[in-house]
Amino acid sequence: MLETTYQQRRQLEMLDGSALATLQLAKLNELLTNILPCNAFYASKLAGVKLPLQSLADLDQLPFTFKDELIRNRSDGDFAKNLTFPVEQYSRFHRTSGTRGHALAVLDTESDWRWWIETWQFVLDAAELTPSDRIFMAFSFGPFIGFWSAFEAAVARGCLVIPGGGLSTLARLDTIRNNHVTTICCTPTYALHMVEVAAENDIKLASFDVQRIIVAGEPGGSLPAVRGRIESAWNAKVIDHGGASEVGPWGYADAEQRGLHIIESEFIAEFLSVESGTAAAEGELAELVITTLGRVGSPVIRYRTGDLVRPSWNSSTSNRFVLLDGGVIGRADDMMIIRGVNIFPSSIEQILHSFPEVIEYRITASKEGEMDALGIEVEDRLNEPSRIATELQLRLGLRIDVVTVETGSLPRSEGKGKHFVDRR
Repeated sequence: MLETTYQQRRQLEMLDGSALATLQLAKLNELLTNILPCNAFYASKLAGVKLPLQSLADLDQLPFTFKDELIRNRSDGDFAKNLTFPVEQYSRFHRTSGTRGHALAVLDTESDWRWWIETWQFVLDAAELTPSDRIFMAFSFGPFIGFWSAFEAAVARGCLVIPGGGLSTLARLDTIRNNHVTTICCTPTYALHMVEVAAENDIKLASFDVQRIIVAGEPGGSLPAVRGRIESAWNAKVIDHGGASEVGPWGYADAEQRGLHIIESEFIAEFLSVESGTAAAEGELAELVITTLGRVGSPVIRYRTGDLVRPSWNSSTSNRFVLLDGGVIGRADDMMIIRGVNIFPSSIEQILHSFPEVIEYRITASKEGEMDALGIEVEDRLNEPSRIATELQLRLGLRIDVVTVETGSLPRSEGKGKHFVDRR
C-alpha cells in the first residue's frame, strides 16, 4: 500500500521556495536526530557541528561526503561505512556497478526500502503508468540495484510486472510481444541493442504494444538524438530517470522532456560550479551534490555524486522542483581536454547517434605525452568514417580519428554501455 497519493506528490512539486526549505530543514534535522550518535561514520564527520540546524544555509557547516570514504578496507568487509544500525537490521543488499573503481555494497532496512518504493512513484507518474499497464524488466536480477526498486514500485502501483532476467534478447523481444507489454525498463544502450536484434530477425518493433520505455543508468535518456532514435524505432515515448545505489532514485523526467527534475521533497540538491567550486548559477555547468532525507539506514549527507548538470530554477509553472537541463550531461571524471577543448563522451555520443547507419561505437581516451587523445571505433553500415569525422570537427571544432570495425565486434551489454574506455 502506497503512503502518498498522486495528488499529494503534485502538491509537493508546487511548494514555493520558503515552504520547500521549511520541509527540507525539518526532514534533515529529523534524519540527523535519528542517525546520531549510532551512525559512527557521521558521528565522526559531524563532530563539533551544532545541531539542530537553524536554516539550510547551515549546510555549509557540514563536510562533503565522497564515495571513497564509504569504502571499507578489505579486511573489514564490503559493506559501506555509513550504516546506522547493526547489519542484522538490514534486509536489502545491492552493489554499485563498479564502473568507476571498487564496487560498494549498500544495505537498506525495510523502512528505507519503502522509501525507495515511494520515491520511485514520481518516476512512474512521469511515465503515466496505471494498474492496467504491463511492465517488462529487461535486465538480470543481480546485486546491481538496476531496476530492482522499479520492479517493486510498479508492483505497489498495481501493475503486472514481468521479469526478463536470464532470457536472451530475442527471447525478451518474444516475451514483450506475446504478453502485450506496454512499458519496458532498461538502459538506453539496451533499448538500442534490442532494436539491432529486432532488425536482424525482421521483427517490427513499431507493431508492438509498447507505449513507453523508462531508462536509467546512462545519460542517453535526456539526449535528444539518443532519445529520438529509440522513440522512432519503438514508436514509444522515452522516460528518463536519475538515481544511484548510494543515493536512491533522485530524478525523473519533466513533462516537456527537457531534462530531469530532482525530487526535492526527498533530497536536498546543491550545485558546485565546475569552474569556481562555489555555488553554481542558473544554467552553469556544475557537479550535483545530494543529501538524502528519508534513508535512515544508509544516509548520505552532501554527497559528491560526480554527475555534471546544468540547474534551472525557473523551469515550469506546474512543477517548481529544480530542473537539470539536458539531464545528467556527463561525469566529472570523464571530462577530457583535447587540444584545449573540454569534451564529454555524451557530447560525442549525441553526434554519433545522429547517423542512423552507425550500429555501435566505442570512444577511447588515452594519453599522448601530457595531453589527452581521443579515438573512435564505429560499426557503420556505409563504411564511410570520414563523414563522421567531418561532422565531429564541424560541431566540436576538433579533428578526431574515426575508424570502422567489423559489425558485431564491439561489446554489447544489457547494463551500462561500454561506449567509453578511459586509458589515460
